[in-house]
Amino acid sequence: MLRYIPTIGLEIHIELKTRTKMFCVCLNDSEEKHPNVNVCPVCLAHPGTLPVINEEALKSVLKLGLALNAEISDVSKFDRKNYFYPDLPKGYQISQYDQPLVRGGYLEIYLSDKKSDELAPLKKIRIQRIHLEEDTGKLIHSDDGKNSFVDFNRAGVPLAELVTEPDISSALEARRFTEELRSILRYLGIANADMEKGELRCEVNISLNKEGEKELGTKVEIKNLNSFRAVEGAIEYEVKRQSEILEEGGKIIQETRGWDESKGATVSQRQKEEAHDYRYFPEPDLLPLKPKELFDLEELKREIPELPNDKRLRFMKEFGLKFGEVDSLVAEPSVARYFEEIVSELDAFEKTTDKRREKRIKLAYNYFTSDLKGLMTEAGIKIEELKISPHHFAHLVDFVDKNMISSAAAKSVLKEIFERGIDPESIIKEKNLFQISDSKDLEEVLNNVIKNNPQVVSDYKKGKENALQFLVGEVMKETKGRANPTVVSEQVKALLTK
Repeated sequence: MLRYIPTIGLEIHIELKTRTKMFCVCLNDSEEKHPNVNVCPVCLAHPGTLPVINEEALKSVLKLGLALNAEISDVSKFDRKNYFYPDLPKGYQISQYDQPLVRGGYLEIYLSDKKSDELAPLKKIRIQRIHLEEDTGKLIHSDDGKNSFVDFNRAGVPLAELVTEPDISSALEARRFTEELRSILRYLGIANADMEKGELRCEVNISLNKEGEKELGTKVEIKNLNSFRAVEGAIEYEVKRQSEILEEGGKIIQETRGWDESKGATVSQRQKEEAHDYRYFPEPDLLPLKPKELFDLEELKREIPELPNDKRLRFMKEFGLKFGEVDSLVAEPSVARYFEEIVSELDAFEKTTDKRREKRIKLAYNYFTSDLKGLMTEAGIKIEELKISPHHFAHLVDFVDKNMISSAAAKSVLKEIFERGIDPESIIKEKNLFQISDSKDLEEVLNNVIKNNPQVVSDYKKGKENALQFLVGEVMKETKGRANPTVVSEQVKALLTK
């Protein structure tokens, strides 16, 4: 069987988090539930109205370009992209064609399934361009399929469109690129990029060619993929579909396809349009821009925070965590910030050796990613909604690390402070959960357990190690789990040896 190599490029539409729309003063509010509230004569395309460029949207695209190592254009202009669709009130879209705001650049992605312990290899995906345009309205169809309605709240919302070079060669790479881009957008604070809400929409261009051949195959576009799983699944399916057609001697048609989530398959929608079909021409109501004169690019660079990849490398170096661990922490800026504050608070409780510090951080990581994340998932809340402060969480981890409370007690206390948002120490004192580690405090209980179990003591002296665990269990039962099991085991051994 011949091997076919996929060549993949992405077109990603990003709803920018500006206060107002792209060319008018209507609110840009993706949470608005009522249709046609955030509209005006400009975004509804009433005759005689004129667009005014949103400066905040321009600044956002330039920041993204700088973060992706791109070149800011000396001159940029807006164009009219002409096509008719019910959700496009003007009959054309104000977009950018041959003079975008940003050209070139690249994004490096880790070729990893996120479970790797070691630092995964990097692959550089080149960016072709980033341009700015306005979004369309939204069609809403009735349940009986007889009527369609148009909500223009989204019409005119600023969209950044990022186009990659065809450097992607697998579904995993496409997914990793999209995930990394979303993280960067959130770190920059220029987009929420929630795919489920349509704030980040991905289109895939994919073609296959025989191994060893330089000429690329016929390109097929897959539109409006609204989840990382859809991006990965659609590419995997399309590679298989095209491979089977080519293997049977058939030809690939240049077309636009959609993704059917329920069937796990792409479906044909229409023949692919070319650029000339849109009859692009310069927007006559907007003058060309000179971005480098409008903005201080050095100032914009200083506003760019530490980005995900730099944070990954720093967390690995400073916290002693592995690649797969930091990758899960760094994806969301709010999660990375919260965990970093936990570590800072943990350091404040005890200054210790590097090795012991790493042990304490790993303990915090385990409780954070398993127990706390589990409670958050169950309650359906995000990190920003937590009642637990990083200080309180670190305080609890400090108690566990110093064997002042048991692991079982820690889970119980965590649930309490998750619900009540108070310091763990008050819960521990209230419920008398501090571990008993002083041998003098345990002496009476130990002697009674040994005295009441002569046969078990005899079995231990005959070499039956399980007998020791039974005696330790009895002490734990008598102290209602408050005894330190390590101390108990050592004390029981010492008493039996005597």
